[in-house]
Amino acid sequence: MRLQRWVSFSKRAAGSLSHVRPFTQSAANMAEEAKKLAAYAAVDNHVQNNQVVGVGSGSTIVYAVDRLAERVRQEKLNIVCVPTSFQARQLILQHGLTLSDLDRHPELDVAIDGADEVDADLTLIKGGGKDSKALGQQWKKGVPIEVIPMAYVPVSRTIAKRFGGEASLRMAVSKAGPVVTDNSNFLLDWKFERAENWKEVNTAIKMIPGVVETGLFVGMAERAYFGMEDGSVQVRDPPVN
Repeated sequence: MRLQRWVSFSKRAAGSLSHVRPFTQSAANMAEEAKKLAAYAAVDNHVQNNQVVGVGSGSTIVYAVDRLAERVRQEKLNIVCVPTSFQARQLILQHGLTLSDLDRHPELDVAIDGADEVDADLTLIKGGGKDSKALGQQWKKGVPIEVIPMAYVPVSRTIAKRFGGEASLRMAVSKAGPVVTDNSNFLLDWKFERAENWKEVNTAIKMIPGVVETGLFVGMAERAYFGMEDGSVQVRDPPVN
């Protein structure tokens, strides 16, 4: 797959490390609105006519697809959507957008997705929404690592031995047993102990037999959008070397 641009959006949590207040219904509504604002900004600023758009997964991507569908209807845009997950595929179909895949469209013009945490270098942990100077400062659930089922034990031991911390099998909540990915694999959540050279670590983990993919996105994001609880949207670009 060839990717021209990767755009991430994120929600900064209500409160901060120095000032935490009770999470009321009003705060919950503001947090949800922040996610919507970040998603809308990403779609408005990066999606253009005649593009192939990668559509990510997670709670915030729902708003991104809403906005994408709205723009397609209003502006008569010719957009082809390539999903990263079953959830994304269903959202694309529900909104009547043009669905494709990497076989037919191996080159994406832009990909839009959410992130669990974004550091100062725009290195991402995939999923849902923290802004930090270094990975691990606020997001405490670890780096997700997809592994083939028969390899999860040796992979978890190898990661702990080589990089420290703990890599635990992610267990399901609404059913017995582990979480199973769209590709019928397992997920490890690696809770690392310290900041790393993420490019080197990510490459090394991917080389471990049995690892399918990691939730680290290094040197891929062009821009990150943060939906703030005051209703504004902050933008972060990668540092200029």
